[in-house]
Amino acid sequence: MSDSNGQSRSDRFDFGDRIFFESNLHFSAYKAFNLIELLVVIAIISLLISITVPVLGLLRVKGRQLYCRNNLRQLVLANESYAHENNGSYVPGASDIFTDNLNRWFGQRENISEPFDVQSGPLAEYINLSEVKCPVAVNYMELDPMEPDYEAGSGGYGYNLLYIGSKIWLSGYEPISCKAAARNVEIMQPARTLMFADTAMSRAGRLVEYSFAEPRYFVTQGRITTTWDPEPSIHFRHRDRANVAWADAHTSSEKMGKYDGVNNDGTKPSALGLGWFEPMDNSMFDLK
Repeated sequence: MSDSNGQSRSDRFDFGDRIFFESNLHFSAYKAFNLIELLVVIAIISLLISITVPVLGLLRVKGRQLYCRNNLRQLVLANESYAHENNGSYVPGASDIFTDNLNRWFGQRENISEPFDVQSGPLAEYINLSEVKCPVAVNYMELDPMEPDYEAGSGGYGYNLLYIGSKIWLSGYEPISCKAAARNVEIMQPARTLMFADTAMSRAGRLVEYSFAEPRYFVTQGRITTTWDPEPSIHFRHRDRANVAWADAHTSSEKMGKYDGVNNDGTKPSALGLGWFEPMDNSMFDLK
């Protein structure tokens, strides 16, 4: 049967079917194209994530390092201000550590059963030590304030007690040696003399807070003693590096040197990130 134009209904249906088929084909192709495009975008995003996540992690590490180094620099500047008002003498590190044991460079306490108060220490006039803390989270073992190794409150930083914070290097481990500290004019090479650093100490296989940066060797009456090793306190907590502030107020990031020693309790300090940086001697601690 034909219409007025001479075209059969079957021809019209065939033509419509073809249009419908071609429309669906085009729509299916369009959907397939979007799927491929989506997969490409996902692949690109995954690649970018795999690149940026480590970079962001590294940036966070660098940010913590810079924050920490600024803290250390502020400690040096505070100590310089203290020296300026005390005839050039730096703050004593622990003026009564062998007697009453109530005073540290970072704080004081009324009796040995109390923690050190950082708001009343000798540097409190020049720096707010309650805000000066290393940003790296360290799982310190808590000690009772009455324990002899108690040094909590230093913010994770240690002072060069042996050479700068006392006269122990010259007069020995006596109470009188801790009463006076070095004077700024005594430091011959400030850019090569450690004043503050990242520190901690090992106790029973755990880390405890420790407020002194111990040199490689003990010194008494000006002579280095190599027969008795100190326990290392420089803490390489920033991806195997430790931040150091020097006497001229510049800071650096130092790599851990090789040290295989064992502490008296059998602990290997290097396993806890404790040790020294090169050169493995006292040349970066002494006043020469």
